[in-house]
Amino acid sequence: MSEGNGAISRRAIDEGFNQGNLSVIDELASEGFANHDPSDGGEFVGREGAKQQSLTFRTAFPDLHLTIDEMIETGDKVVMRWTATGTHLGELTGLAPTGARITTTGITIDRFQDGKTVESWSNWDTLGLMRQLGAAPEPGSLTERVGIQLQHLAARRRRSKAGASY
Repeated sequence: MSEGNGAISRRAIDEGFNQGNLSVIDELASEGFANHDPSDGGEFVGREGAKQQSLTFRTAFPDLHLTIDEMIETGDKVVMRWTATGTHLGELTGLAPTGARITTTGITIDRFQDGKTVESWSNWDTLGLMRQLGAAPEPGSLTERVGIQLQHLAARRRRSKAGASY
């Protein structure tokens, strides 16, 4: 019995991320699977990269749970709007565990060919996550205002060195 594309995307979330069953990726993703997620800097490539990405987040958030809030299937693509929750109990990209309970949201688009995921694009609220972990300033805080002023100063300095006027 073959699965529809939506069922395949749901299994990848439920089994790969929520349950940490990384072997499901070999079953559901093509050999040349490409992950496009601007937040990871191109670090996770192919099936092994998808496994590493899942492991990275499950290590940082052992109780990680992604809920699919909405799913749209069209042609060879599945679009999912999702919410992730978890408790930060392990290191995440150099950030020490905080014990913070987090919630973040995102959208993923999976593209399929011959019953396998061949590409996936994700955009999610990384700034919101970093704020919840104390790694980015809260909106309107003194730290944010100082950071913005420093950015303005750096931009002016770069423009003056380049002789550009904006």
